[in-house]
Amino acid sequence: MDRETLRSLVSFVNDKNIHLVVDEIFSGTVFDSPDFVSVAEIVEDEPGRFNRDLIHVVCSLSKDLGLPGFRVGVIYSFNDAVVRCARRMSSFGLVSTQTQHLLAAMLGDEEFTSMYLAESRQRLAERRRTFEAGLREVGVRSLDSNAGLFCWMDLRHLLEAKTVEEELKLWRIIVHEVKLNISPGASFHCAESGWFRVCFANMDKDTMDTALGRIRAFMARAERHRATNEKKKKWAAAAALRLSLPRNGRRYDDILISPHLAMSPHSPLVRAAT
Repeated sequence: MDRETLRSLVSFVNDKNIHLVVDEIFSGTVFDSPDFVSVAEIVEDEPGRFNRDLIHVVCSLSKDLGLPGFRVGVIYSFNDAVVRCARRMSSFGLVSTQTQHLLAAMLGDEEFTSMYLAESRQRLAERRRTFEAGLREVGVRSLDSNAGLFCWMDLRHLLEAKTVEEELKLWRIIVHEVKLNISPGASFHCAESGWFRVCFANMDKDTMDTALGRIRAFMARAERHRATNEKKKKWAAAAALRLSLPRNGRRYDDILISPHLAMSPHSPLVRAAT
């Protein structure tokens, strides 16, 4: 979020005396504007204005450093009571000595860490541009974003009905037939069916090219299927029209080429008289 949005949030919770917990787990993956701004910066920019005891930050090394298996997270709070509680609760999820030693050595090397995060952001930006360009080539749009390891792919036009059931039906086809592991929006409480989350950061270029090739082939099949269904609907509509026409001897083709002859007798439209 940009600085002004964060300031508005902090002002709101301060006026209403509400605790604000901010998850900054993707802070190191911001590859486009607006740049990352921590909520802690908002509090520090205007000392004395806000109740600092209401502001809490949580984050992890899983996304920024690609270390999900280490299971290391951080709680940063201005509230001493929250910190004390977290310290006591941490005994139920201790980080091993070996993991602590490795992370201390890595994070203690500020030059390496800064270079690593900068390179990661550059690669994420390039990968996202390439992946979304491939999606656009086959008529698939995605939501704009400036951070993270995922993109939201819009497949709403492939659903026969905008329901969770239809979304899951499409998801099963993509997983079992297209052989792509993507996540349906329903898994993340998405309010609208037809959106899918795709991770573009966990594969090399060859794998990404393969994935895009499968998406391209799938969309081509889906388009052929859609066109076939449209033809069937038109044929069915034409057949229904033939059955509903009065049997007065008038040819069906004559009525189609003479729209005024097929006009409803109750239509408010009348031909102009000369």
